[in-house]
Amino acid sequence: MTAPAAPPAPSSATRPRLTLGKVRAAFSPECYRRSTARALAALAFDLALFVAAVCGAIAAPHPVLTLACGMLAGTAAAFLFVWGHDAAHGALFSSERVAEVLGTVAMLPSLNMYRLWLFGHNKVHHGFTSLSSIDWIWRPLTVEEYRARSRWGRLVYRLERHPVTCALHYLLRVWWPGMVRFRPDPRASRVRGVRTSKAISAAYALGLGALAWWLGGPLAAFAVVVVPFLVFTWFIAFFVYLHHTHPDVPFYDERREWSALDGQLRCSITIRCSWPWERLTHNILVHTPHHVDTRIPFYRLPRAFEDLAAAHGDEITTYRFRWSTVRRIFATCQLYDFDEHRWYRFADAA
Repeated sequence: MTAPAAPPAPSSATRPRLTLGKVRAAFSPECYRRSTARALAALAFDLALFVAAVCGAIAAPHPVLTLACGMLAGTAAAFLFVWGHDAAHGALFSSERVAEVLGTVAMLPSLNMYRLWLFGHNKVHHGFTSLSSIDWIWRPLTVEEYRARSRWGRLVYRLERHPVTCALHYLLRVWWPGMVRFRPDPRASRVRGVRTSKAISAAYALGLGALAWWLGGPLAAFAVVVVPFLVFTWFIAFFVYLHHTHPDVPFYDERREWSALDGQLRCSITIRCSWPWERLTHNILVHTPHHVDTRIPFYRLPRAFEDLAAAHGDEITTYRFRWSTVRRIFATCQLYDFDEHRWYRFADAA
């Protein structure tokens, strides 16, 4: 079996002594300064884009235009979700109540449930980034695990790890089991909040769908509820994959090999894009400083990245977004050896 040329990742025990606290000291006070006006202006823009696309889908005179508007609504839903994600981290407002109300609104177009997202994302993903025994998001299979799957299981895994069909990963690994079917311990204090989040999302989908059907017919209902959800699902799966998957970035299965510094600084990737796209997506691909400290608002992430790169640039994996680079990453990072910390391709498991 042949492997990519990327060297094995050294364990945290062999690296220079560095702590997450010391890394955070690189951020200037400016990186933490909140602007309620900037946060609300971004939310207003995203909501206006989404509402305009929904109205266009309902009023469009041709089915192609209806679906095109639905896809635009899905793109706006992705922008809104990123905004809600920042609110859930407490990066935008000092009031948790304000953050929850506005974050819930922002996540409705993508049919995500604020309370459930907050628990799974903030506690699990950010608490144990790339420690795959706990943070299961985009955990790669080993060659042996892949071989042991049925033909159907291998096909689904291959589709998940393809840039066109990667939305399957979010649907099958996050949204369906972690939100729709999630059942908290009946004794847990968050039971009521979970049920409320699910009820709000269901009421939104049914209400908007019914209104669109009444005003524009069944295709309009499909275009304003289902299409935006599918488009958003592709965006979130694609972005999160790029956030933590790269030939030079390891995954861990053993807690003793992993550290919080590894997960947040060394296993979180920054991808730079054009200025307009970074602003539209609320700098979500400027991801390393967000993992190092989630308190940094999205509009401060470019500045935070400059500070972080100046102090710890040799620890950060970063590249410029190009489709050729993305295709190479998807083609290289398919199966993983957690002992040697090496990536393999599907062909190596044949």
